Amino acid sequence: MDEKDLLLLHLLEENSQITTQELAVMVGVEEEEAGGRIRRMEESRIIRKYTTIIDWERAGNGEVSAIIELKVNPERDFGYDRIAERIARFRQVRSVRLITGIYDIQLVVTGRSMGEIARFVSEQIAPMDRIRETATHIIMKSYKENGHIFFERGEPERLPYSL
Repeated sequence: MDEKDLLLLHLLEENSQITTQELAVMVGVEEEEAGGRIRRMEESRIIRKYTTIIDWERAGNGEVSAIIELKVNPERDFGYDRIAERIARFRQVRSVRLITGIYDIQLVVTGRSMGEIARFVSEQIAPMDRIRETATHIIMKSYKENGHIFFERGEPERLPYSL
C-alpha cells in the first residue's frame, strides 16, 4: 500500500460513485492502473463495501437509533471477540466496537420506536452471558455521519468586491 492507494481510499470514502477515470486524474495515474489498484484493495478486503449516507430524518422513515454501551466479562482465550460476533448477528445492530473507558463494547442499534430498542436491550442483549451492565443513549438528531454534515446550507454569502 503506497500513497496513491491511500489517496484512492480517501477519495472513495468521500464519494464512492466517483468514476475510475476521475480517480485516475486526481491520483495522477492511468485509468487502468487506478482500476487495478481498486480491484486489488477489494480482493484483499481493504475496501469492504460501497455504501450511501442517508438522512433518515428527512426520508421520514421514523426509525429510532441508539448507542448501547456494554460492560462485558471477557472470555478466556477469546477476549471480547466471541460476544462481539454474537451481538453483530442481530439485524438491529448497525455497528459493534471495542472501546476504552468505563464500558467495553459500544453498539449502534436501530428500531421502529424507543420501546422496541428497550425490548431488544432487555430481552436480547442484557441477558447474554458475560454482559454485566448496559447503558442506552437514544440518538435524538444526527448532525454528521461518516464525515458528511447534515446542516442545511444556504447560498454562500458573497463578499463585497470593489476596485
